[in-house]
This record gives sequence, C-alpha cells and structure tokens, in this order.
Amino acid sequence: MSLTFEASVVFVADMAASREFYEGVLGRTLMADHGENVVYVGGLSLWQAERASAIVFGRKRSRKQWGADNLELYFESDDLDAEFEAFDRAGVRLIHHIHEEPWGQRTFRCWDPDGHIIEVAEPMTQVISRLFAQGYEPDDIASRTSMPMELVLQTIGYPRFC
Repeated sequence: MSLTFEASVVFVADMAASREFYEGVLGRTLMADHGENVVYVGGLSLWQAERASAIVFGRKRSRKQWGADNLELYFESDDLDAEFEAFDRAGVRLIHHIHEEPWGQRTFRCWDPDGHIIEVAEPMTQVISRLFAQGYEPDDIASRTSMPMELVLQTIGYPRFC
C-alpha cells in the first residue's frame, strides 16, 4: 500500500472573500474553479463550508463547530519584508508582526477571512546564510536551526558539498 499526500483543503464561509485573500494577498494561482470549491497550483484548495459540511458530515455544521487556532498554513518568501508590507496594505488581520523565532527564522502570522492561521516565513536556507554572515559557525547554525549539517554546509558554500 502506498499513501501519498496530495493537497490541503480549507473550508471557508465566504468563497469570494477567501478567493480575494488567497489569490490577491497570497498570490495563489487558480488551477480549477468548480464554483463551490477551487483548486490552486501547489496543492491548496478552498471548499465552501456549508456544502463541504453537508457532504463530509451529512449535515450542515454551525461556524462554532469548526476548528479555531488549530490549523496553520505555511508559506515562504524570499522577501519577507515586502510580503509583510503587502499584507499590511491589504488590511489583513495580523497575529504578530515580523519577528525572529527561537530557531532563527523570521516570520509573521495572520488570519485568513475564516480565522485560519497563515504563517509567512523566510526559507531556512536564507536563515542559514544570514546567521553565517552574522558570524555564526556551522555547528552553531545547525544546532540553532535544527537543520542537517549537510544543508548548512551546502548553503554557506563549503567546498566539499558545492
């Protein structure tokens, strides 16, 4: 038996508002539009919550029955500051501004129109490069970021791995 992960589906209350957020703010590219559900390139889909609840649970569920603060969708950007400015200009509800996580990665988080958590972060290779430029040794970078030493050495251009 072989099980493969194919996609994440987010149930949304207002498809138009969610599409505006996911396409306009997050820049997702639409692959298929089925009306009550849409599919984006990269394996993310939105499904109209009332319709999805009726199909999945055999009945409609109230908004209070949906999960809250227990799902995070993770995105990366090579230009975190520009992304944050775009989110801020779009009036997105922020959970927190850009800050550095304990593992060295810079992130910010917000809510989508239905209250799902969205994290936007710099790629870990960018973190490794930044820490190296700040004078951290490869062992310290691997320890702090929990990234494999091989990735740290490849990222900083250690000759043996280039």
